[in-house]
Amino acid sequence: MEIVAEFAGRRVQRREVLAWENKRIDRAARKLGIAAPSGGDVTARREAFLAAKLDLGVDVIVRRLARDTRWADRVARLSAKPSARRRVSTIDLHVGGGNAGDFVAWFEDAANTPDEAAMLRACPDHFVVRNGGPTGHQVLETTGSSPLALLIALDYDDLSTLTTPVDPAFSDQLAVVARASDGTAVGGTRHLFRDTATGYQARLAVEFPMLTPPTMISGHRWHLACEFSNWAEMALA
Repeated sequence: MEIVAEFAGRRVQRREVLAWENKRIDRAARKLGIAAPSGGDVTARREAFLAAKLDLGVDVIVRRLARDTRWADRVARLSAKPSARRRVSTIDLHVGGGNAGDFVAWFEDAANTPDEAAMLRACPDHFVVRNGGPTGHQVLETTGSSPLALLIALDYDDLSTLTTPVDPAFSDQLAVVARASDGTAVGGTRHLFRDTATGYQARLAVEFPMLTPPTMISGHRWHLACEFSNWAEMALA
């Protein structure tokens, strides 16, 4: 299955995204304080790192990244409050196989269960995904090129703060608002999908506070290409 991303004015091949993922495994492992998987190609290292994250468990990971998440939460809240405007990290992903509706249905099932392995496997920077508790669905991950991991609550009901419009040319969407510890909307996503002659196209958009450095916006394009390429392959498998 061919998967090609488009961002920063150029087409990015799957092998380039896999090379980025391979390097990020090393960085994410250092953040968790564990040894990065050695040997093997990126597929083998991805599975080994997934196993390491699952073995550590949610409580240990949250505890190890607590300093990160405290600072990241403060920065996100302070960055979001001065302005409702957003910077948007966006890419197009062209998937040669499957269709938009089936992918969205697969993803919603995996995310809402949640299928912890599927969610964590998609990107080295995914550390925790969990449902339940007073804050509902939570994700702990590193976004963009940030040095800090951020713990956010996901709000699927109130999408009023999203600034990315719905495009009627796309048949399906995945949209959510990201909220900090005090409920402040600090960003969100509006991912759009439509069928093509050979598969489907995903227009992926993640919103950040306007004060977010441009380097984080550009860095998050690789994150998007990594996670959704891996999810596309998982969904078709």
